[in-house]
Amino acid sequence: MKQAGEKIVSLTAYDAGFARILDAAGVEIILIGDSLGMVLHGEEDTLQVSMDDMAYHTRLVSRAVERALIVSDMPYMSYPCAEVAALNARRLLDEGGADVVKLEGADAATLAIIRQLGEHGIAVCGHVGLQPQSVEKYGGYKVQGRDEAGAKRIFEEAQALEAAGAIMVVLECIPAGLADQISAAITIPTIGIGAGPGCDGQVLVLYDALGISSRIPKMAKDFLAEEKSVFAAVQHYVLAVKSGTFPAAEHSFT
Repeated sequence: MKQAGEKIVSLTAYDAGFARILDAAGVEIILIGDSLGMVLHGEEDTLQVSMDDMAYHTRLVSRAVERALIVSDMPYMSYPCAEVAALNARRLLDEGGADVVKLEGADAATLAIIRQLGEHGIAVCGHVGLQPQSVEKYGGYKVQGRDEAGAKRIFEEAQALEAAGAIMVVLECIPAGLADQISAAITIPTIGIGAGPGCDGQVLVLYDALGISSRIPKMAKDFLAEEKSVFAAVQHYVLAVKSGTFPAAEHSFT
């Protein structure tokens, strides 16, 4: 799809009911995000989400999906070393039914883990820019890569993830221009969230896309506001991503 210039559509889901709707509406990647800690559990961040949580919700989603690629987050502290990472990743695949696992960051240790997971036949999605599992280090949910040094680091991290064997990379809350540069420089798909329209695909937290979160972030849009059903809202989102009308300038950062 990247080679053909076709935008890739992704949304999060955490249960069979929503997963079935997303799958039928044409969403191509369903992400079981550790964002469930915030939208389902009412936590202030994702740090309390456990492997049990992720395995359970991934299993619920996989039972309902017939066509979409299923990506499941590796939660906070679930990949402290390659051995533990392999056991936990295999659990998401075998017990949960995931196709791909997602890890945040691109330091030397994480890159080594990604390479070793690949050697075990486990597909990995990377994640750079704002990393919710490192929110305490950032001092909150802040746009990353606005300064020259930060932009250079994120650019190099995306390249390193491709070299380590990641099959795609999420770019979160970075300037749109930087996301454009990364998307042009690497051959694996970039999936943006708050990273502008130039990414190869887009992902949103489903609850944000339906306007039912307690606070809708800048990078999201309430697609349910203009529709009469959840299915229609998701179809609207799919068409907006495919046509390039979402995200617009008001959903992006500079």
